[in-house]
Amino acid sequence: MSSVRLWDRASQLPAPTNGRPRPEIVALPPSLPIPEQLFTFMRDAELRFDTLRIRIEERAATAEGEHLTLIETLLRHPGLARVTTTEPKRGTAGNYEVWISDSETVRTYSATHRLGTARPVRRPVAGLDDPDLPGMSTVYRPVTPLPAETLPQTFIHPAGFCQNVLATGRCRVTGEANVAGREAIVLECDHPRGTEVWADRPDHRYEVSVDRETGLITRLVELIGEQVTRDARVVTLEPDAPLPPTTFEFEFPAGTTTIY
Repeated sequence: MSSVRLWDRASQLPAPTNGRPRPEIVALPPSLPIPEQLFTFMRDAELRFDTLRIRIEERAATAEGEHLTLIETLLRHPGLARVTTTEPKRGTAGNYEVWISDSETVRTYSATHRLGTARPVRRPVAGLDDPDLPGMSTVYRPVTPLPAETLPQTFIHPAGFCQNVLATGRCRVTGEANVAGREAIVLECDHPRGTEVWADRPDHRYEVSVDRETGLITRLVELIGEQVTRDARVVTLEPDAPLPPTTFEFEFPAGTTTIY
């Protein structure tokens, strides 16, 4: 199944029921969906759980060889999120970065540099939800914001990625796979336009695995020709995971230099 039609419904959430947004598509049919149907299902991914624990392993091709990054995200709606990033090659002592938000303040801490920040949450640009705007000019409003331009943002809030990247290329649903012990639908996208200039070439493509139950992205493979340049895979996915009350508490360690 292939599509070249632009999907522009990232911001077109269904009307709230009893004060809470509900997914437009509750569950996908047993057969494989068309890309547009899959994108709509993915847009509402975060509406299908109250808490989430997700762990991503990202392997990227660099001039120094393969680079591995581990990213764990803990989330509780509405507004509580914690993202911890580590790089195994640096060892275990002081090797992590934390991003944590309570929907009012974002705090970050780099253990490597012993630097911390505490800043108000960046407010969204006003007017982007105007119904008179073209669909491609509007944006998805998350229930619980995550750090921008990161894998957790892409995997948990895939609406913008679907609209601004995947929908600009030639997409096709190619089959099913198993990722993190869960059933996933595989979509391939040839030559998406929403990419960095260095990768803007006719043999650039994505292979995306989408969790059939939640709509979250569970694997993202980026290729140039037959060379894999990035392979990010979910290794732990727990919707509605039990999270301790202290999960989103954080105090800067002694000796931290705080910058604004």
